[in-house]
Amino acid sequence: MALGISELLNLPVWRAFDIDDAGRILAGYDGSGSLQLVELAPDGAVTPLTALPGPCSGRYLPGKRAVIVVHDQGGDERSQLSLLSLDPLPAEPVGLDGLEPVVRDERYIHQLVDVEAERLVYVTNRRNSVDFDVVLRSIADGTETVLYDAGGLVKSVAVAPGRTDGVVALGSAQPVSEQLLAFDGAGEDEGKGTVGAIRELTGADEHAHYGDPQWRPDGRTLIISSSRDREFVAVLQLDPTSGDWTELVADPGHDVRGRLSPDGRTLLVAKNVDGAVRLSLYDAATGDRLRDVELPEEGWAVLSPINSLIWSPDSSQIVLSFTSPVVPGDVLRVDVVSGAVSTVASSTGPLEGETLVRPVSHLVPTPDGEQIPCFVYQGTRPQDPALVGSAVLNIHGGPESQAYRAFSPVVQALAAAGHTVLVPNVRGSNGYGKRWVSLDDVRLRLDSVADLAALHAYLPKLGLDQDRAALYGGSYGGYMVLAGVAFQPELWAAGVDIVGMSSLVTFLENTSPYRRAVREREYGSLAEDRDFLEQASPLNRIDDIRAPLFVIHGANDPRVPLSEAEQLVAAVTANGVECELLVYGDEGHGLARRANRLDAYPKAVAFLARSLSKS
Repeated sequence: MALGISELLNLPVWRAFDIDDAGRILAGYDGSGSLQLVELAPDGAVTPLTALPGPCSGRYLPGKRAVIVVHDQGGDERSQLSLLSLDPLPAEPVGLDGLEPVVRDERYIHQLVDVEAERLVYVTNRRNSVDFDVVLRSIADGTETVLYDAGGLVKSVAVAPGRTDGVVALGSAQPVSEQLLAFDGAGEDEGKGTVGAIRELTGADEHAHYGDPQWRPDGRTLIISSSRDREFVAVLQLDPTSGDWTELVADPGHDVRGRLSPDGRTLLVAKNVDGAVRLSLYDAATGDRLRDVELPEEGWAVLSPINSLIWSPDSSQIVLSFTSPVVPGDVLRVDVVSGAVSTVASSTGPLEGETLVRPVSHLVPTPDGEQIPCFVYQGTRPQDPALVGSAVLNIHGGPESQAYRAFSPVVQALAAAGHTVLVPNVRGSNGYGKRWVSLDDVRLRLDSVADLAALHAYLPKLGLDQDRAALYGGSYGGYMVLAGVAFQPELWAAGVDIVGMSSLVTFLENTSPYRRAVREREYGSLAEDRDFLEQASPLNRIDDIRAPLFVIHGANDPRVPLSEAEQLVAAVTANGVECELLVYGDEGHGLARRANRLDAYPKAVAFLARSLSKS
């Protein structure tokens, strides 16, 4: 018998965070109900390290038996940095009182960038809650030096090894783009807050992605993943002194990203092929391919940020997090010399003897001549014949994100119950080129909503009943759910909205200040585009909504405030339309705790069964 939603939600998930010079892997494991740190020894021993109130991550401190732990409070995304000593290993997992504070001020964000033997680098918005600064901190005495404080949302940083100069990639004036700046680091008064000169390496108005900057070991040139002067992301080299760019690895039809080995000799290159990852090893000097890395099956390695592909300090091994439609979350190890892959921590043991669904790719035509990439999950052993022929469209968030070939307990549960699940990459999605990801920018927003109607029109080609079709999505996907039922009320029988925006206007007015500017680049500004933002807001079409809704939100959401759900539910229920709201007081932007997922998602699945049943 196929697994139900509760059993699927209880499947374990592993995540790789770091590897030390002895081959020990710092990993995350959610067996306790949220992702906590564990250490995986080369001999197979597993040592739980943390028991914090919520999910956490971390990095080893090079040369010492210690970990820098990254944690927040209740999903508020205001990350704090603490130290956990592993000498000796803790006899039992430690809570917050077992961590030594390193950088803690719960009013602000402190994002860990890098850890070296004597120092760590982080970015923080503590200066004014909006702009992010780059800070260098001495591990020995806690002395801090601000390296960059010129404003903006810092999306990635690379500080030159052993120096205080580097580069930052900032969210730029164009959607889904960054500007690259060089900073000279601390001036003569190092340690007293003096910041050196800053210069532009790329223009503020350039429509191009610049991410994953990494210095070569000599500190002279950088490896950067970029769509500069091209449609797809490639691995490029930049000499920041001369401004010269060199192409290392590119593919004319796919995004590729590179992660440089510590010795600077080898590039691990990840190619994005319709939401599946292909890994290869390249000579970092010549850009020649050395060998491919064969993953266990068609799936996805966590690539955001690219440093989730983790090199060992001696450049002999790589560890990575891997998922697929039938693999909840494993930790894999790659031998660099042979390219051989082994599973260090497996999540699939409980699935032995079970049959999960792998998707089939479709290209769905639109009236304006585009084609929407779409994964179709169709179960072969439905539990409920009354659900056969029904459809659930699961729309990803972002919007500049992508539906990957990754595990989803909700998708698997819906398919096993008898629904056919469509997981589209509507226009505005990443992974299919610069043109596709830009087709929903600002006043093109409703073109992506129109893609929902094109997917609905395609349902008969899959043998599905257009009268029994529902929408499901989180974050921007939640907005798409609400936009679908508001702008296309005749098409959709139900909607599940998770942390979605009901009004683009109130969302921009109330989201965290540090996010507002970068979100306005994608959606439009309150000053110049308010008329269109009002027009594209489901809340302003509330009288057209007649499909029942199921709404889930976290009380501490710093991205899409809870008020977005509350105002929607109040307006819909006032019109006599069924609308249930679940609010979780210890969650932020989504549900990170298993207890809450076990409460919310079975109810959402039951809601869809009631709404889409033949009977």
